[in-house]
Amino acid sequence: MDIKRIIAFLAIVVVVFTSVAITSPQLVRSIKLGLDLKGGFEILYVAEPIEAGKPVTMDSLKQTASSLEKRADDLGIAEPEITTEGNDRIRVKLAGVANEEEVRKIMKEPAELTFRGPDGTKEMIGSDFVEGAAKVEFDQGNRPNISIQVKDKEKFRKVTEKLLGKPLAIYLNENQLSAPTVQQVLSDGRASISGNYTFDEAKKLADTINLGALPLKLTEKYTQSVGATLGQLSLHQTVEAGIIGSVLILIFMLLLYRIPGVVAAITIITYAWLLLLVFDLLNATLTLPGIAAFILGIGIAVDANIITYERIKEEIRSGKSILSSLRSGSKHSFRTIMDANITNIIASSVLYTIGNGAIRGFALITILSTILSIVTNVFFARFLIHLLIRGNLFKKPGYFGVKESEIRGL
Repeated sequence: MDIKRIIAFLAIVVVVFTSVAITSPQLVRSIKLGLDLKGGFEILYVAEPIEAGKPVTMDSLKQTASSLEKRADDLGIAEPEITTEGNDRIRVKLAGVANEEEVRKIMKEPAELTFRGPDGTKEMIGSDFVEGAAKVEFDQGNRPNISIQVKDKEKFRKVTEKLLGKPLAIYLNENQLSAPTVQQVLSDGRASISGNYTFDEAKKLADTINLGALPLKLTEKYTQSVGATLGQLSLHQTVEAGIIGSVLILIFMLLLYRIPGVVAAITIITYAWLLLLVFDLLNATLTLPGIAAFILGIGIAVDANIITYERIKEEIRSGKSILSSLRSGSKHSFRTIMDANITNIIASSVLYTIGNGAIRGFALITILSTILSIVTNVFFARFLIHLLIRGNLFKKPGYFGVKESEIRGL
């Protein structure tokens, strides 16, 4: 018996299982739950311009989505998911919302850009400015500022005359973006907004002013609500089913493959833990389709082990030694496993590309689980079983699920 290899195997197992035991509770607690598990609602908005004849541009759509995200933050909604789809749609997912009707009413109000005096009076609105005229320039000190142009020069002159020496604050809805001071009466319809801006801040403000004449009206195209109780029930039932299925799979592997089954159990647990870790690092949101992909990934991982161990058993039955059977079985099963996994990744990549929402989440987790399955249940499993076999502790075919009567030539 090679005691060093046996000790190395045990040390690796202890380190892995200790890491799993210590970190798993925190990983599970830190994972974000989607609205189908936590409860909340999802809305698909169709955007159209308030002013007839105006186009819905991608910039205006993104600006509206950004505005919706700020509104959700102001309402105290944690981690809203707001994405644009196509040329005129915005999908909003808000989890853990109690007062749904009130939130829906606030969310779909058009974004409004206003310029207000010190008393809060709306002196000008976004449509008063020439579309696309706001741009970033640099002063003599190489500091960025925003050059703007209005449509009605006389109106602008009166506003600057009224507020000379006072701030003219810029608001998007109720969020103050800037509060520059009017330093002179402006009669040519042009002005420069200066302040302690970075280039990115100045660019963002200029873009907002340019889009101020294009606030979008949002119409609900599709809506789905999930109660918090129903979401938690779905979570518990799905997790319970997943645990029961995983335990049955591990028992099956142990009974059918013996020592390789032990290695499979170790690598499958490692795979599940690594997938949770990657999920946490990506700050991803877990949904019911995501859990389904997670459990499916365990099946894919088991499949890789079964293909490898069945080939090893066949080699042992042919009369080869345990070590030769391991080498030959691993070599011949590798291509089959890789072909299956690569086609799975390709199919999932297509789903991710053409799908949206829950479909993309399912596809992403499937891709990640497949990659981790290759790392753990092919390479890591092969490393562990090599340590055991080279340790010369388990020499009998029975340890690998093969009866001596099945070996040809004996």
